[in-house]
Amino acid sequence: MPGGSVAGAGGRSGAGNITGTTTGDLQAFATQYNQIRVANCLPPIAFSNFRYDSCMEDRLIWMAEDPSTDPMSAWGHIGSVRSDGVPSVGCDGNLAGGSGNTGATVAQKWWDSSGHRASLYKPGSGVGGACILFAMTHGGVPDEPASFVRSAARWVNC
Repeated sequence: MPGGSVAGAGGRSGAGNITGTTTGDLQAFATQYNQIRVANCLPPIAFSNFRYDSCMEDRLIWMAEDPSTDPMSAWGHIGSVRSDGVPSVGCDGNLAGGSGNTGATVAQKWWDSSGHRASLYKPGSGVGGACILFAMTHGGVPDEPASFVRSAARWVNC
């Protein structure tokens, strides 16, 4: 595994009980992501190349602030509209959501999905110059507990 550590995360918050990405979220994601890569004979990504993404966090907060009681109501990519008519904001990425998710569990969910694996893990690509951007929110309105987590990640060139 590569040495070093991930950079800090923003940890912003939204309406109600919504909290944003923590450094622990990012660290758990980076650790599991690289464990999955190594277990599948792929080279690891340097921990310093895992980065918090405030633009994707904006997107996740927008989803979490949807006033619908259906936590998946605002789910979708750029161009989607919340139940209250507010158009999407922020940046797009690979999305995962559900109760009890952590940085580690979403890394596994993305590996287990062939489309997400191709987009986020890029098994056929080298890792030179690759950065992995990540964001996560906990909770939502009107009554989602902090255990309901939305996550987004994307592979970019550093």
